[in-house]
Amino acid sequence: MTEITAHGEKRLVVASGRAHPELAQEIAKELGTELLPTSAYDFANGETYVRFEDSVRGADAFVIQAHPAPINEWIMEQLIMIDSLKRASAKRITVVSPFYPYARQDKKHRGREPISARLMADLYKTAGAHRLMSVDLHTAQIQGFFDGPVDHLMAIPLLADYVRTRVDLNKVTVVSPDTGRVRVAEQWAERLGGAPLAFVHKTRDVTVPNQAVSKQVVGQIEGRDCVLIDDMIDTGGTIAGAVQVLKNAGARSVIIAATHAVFSDPAPRRLSESGAREVVVTNTLPIATDKRFEQLTVLSIAPLIARAIHEVFDDGSVTSLFDGRS
Repeated sequence: MTEITAHGEKRLVVASGRAHPELAQEIAKELGTELLPTSAYDFANGETYVRFEDSVRGADAFVIQAHPAPINEWIMEQLIMIDSLKRASAKRITVVSPFYPYARQDKKHRGREPISARLMADLYKTAGAHRLMSVDLHTAQIQGFFDGPVDHLMAIPLLADYVRTRVDLNKVTVVSPDTGRVRVAEQWAERLGGAPLAFVHKTRDVTVPNQAVSKQVVGQIEGRDCVLIDDMIDTGGTIAGAVQVLKNAGARSVIIAATHAVFSDPAPRRLSESGAREVVVTNTLPIATDKRFEQLTVLSIAPLIARAIHEVFDDGSVTSLFDGRS
C-alpha cells in the first residue's frame, strides 16, 4: 500500500475583518454558521495584527471585508488575514470584497497613471487568495485582472424586485446616469417588464476627481416614474445633478437605485435635497447613522453573498443565481 486515504469532510469557515462586522454576521447566520473567532488590533504605530483562534487547516476559508474609509487600512487588514490563513494551511482562500477597492482606477485616462484595480488583484493573489468574490464591479473587465476564478455577483435582482413595488410599471423609465451603464440599464428594464430606457449626457474633467456635470437627458421621460441607476454613489454630485436634469425634463418622480453607498460628504445632504422620492442602496458598505436620511432605504446583500458562498463551497454554479449572466 503506497497511499493513505483521508475520510475527513469538507469544512467551511467564514472570517471577517473589522470594517463591517454586521454584514459578515448576517452572512454567517444565512449560512447557519458562526464567524471564525479572531484577535485583531492595531499597534501604536498603526500596524495591524490578526490571529485566528481556531484551526483552519484544510478548510475552505472565505475572508469577508468591506472597504469604507479609511479604505487603505481595511485593505491591509484583509491582506494580512489572507496571509494568516495561508500560513495556517487553509486549503482554499476566497476573498469576499462586496465593494471592490480601487475599482474606479481600472484603466489609464492619461499618461503615467496607475491601474490600481489590477494592483489590488495582484496583491490578493500574492497574499494567497485562490478566488475572488465581489458585487457589481465598476466595470466587468476587472474580472480579468485576477489570476483565478472570479465570482461577479449582481445586486440587480435584489434592487429591481424592491423597486417594482414602488413604481407604476406602465409608466416607468430606466435611466442610466451615462452611456457607460446602458447595458446594465437594459437588464434593469428587463426586470421591470420591458421598461423604456433613457440616459443622461454628462461631461467629466479627468483632472478633477469626484466631479461630473449632468447636461441633458436622451429619451422620453416626461410624466414618467424614473429609476435612476448606478453602481455606486460617492459624493453624490453626479447623481443629484442627474435628478435635477430629469425633473427639469418633466419626470413625474425619480427613484435612485445604487449598489454601493460610499456616501462621502456631502453625499447625504445632496441626496436628501436632490428631489428624489427614494434612494435605494444595499449594505455592501456600512452606513453610519449620521449618513442616513429620510428618503434612504437599505437592502441587505447578505442572502445573495451567502448563497454564492454556498455554491462555491458545494462546487455548484454561481451564475445559476443570475440566469446564466456574470
